[in-house]
Amino acid sequence: MATPSPYRSLPPERRVALVTHAAKSSREGRELFVQRLVARGGGFRAVTLRSWPVDRLAREIVRMNAETPQDELDLLHLLYVELEPAIQTTFLEAAGVRHEQGKIPDELETPYADADAVRRAAAVVRERHGEDGERYLRTIARYGRDAWPRIEEVVEEGGAAA
Repeated sequence: MATPSPYRSLPPERRVALVTHAAKSSREGRELFVQRLVARGGGFRAVTLRSWPVDRLAREIVRMNAETPQDELDLLHLLYVELEPAIQTTFLEAAGVRHEQGKIPDELETPYADADAVRRAAAVVRERHGEDGERYLRTIARYGRDAWPRIEEVVEEGGAAA
């Protein structure tokens, strides 16, 4: 069986909470999720879905696996940068990367650190954050590999050690 994406490896309740937050935070975000369900089929019309409470819409999005790969990336960014930046903060501090509460300044150029700093930071994240930290590392390996030299190797090595 293929390894699920970092987003899909989150427990369903956590995915529902992320979708709920995204849909409540933005009218456009909510409409995007409505369109995802309409495109999936199943008989619901957009007008019906728009009348649903946000939490019901979010549960249906997750149940139907209606999130696109871009949605997954956006939701993981929401999780690790906006809602729960502790893991990213740990990683950035251990790698010696300037940040403000887990947010990397736009003016910094990639790669943000060298391979040795990435390896050290990954070890600290694994030690402090366990399974959630490992998911974070898989996230940056999947979506930010150009910014973090050899992160894919570090993730593979960590998976072999588990």
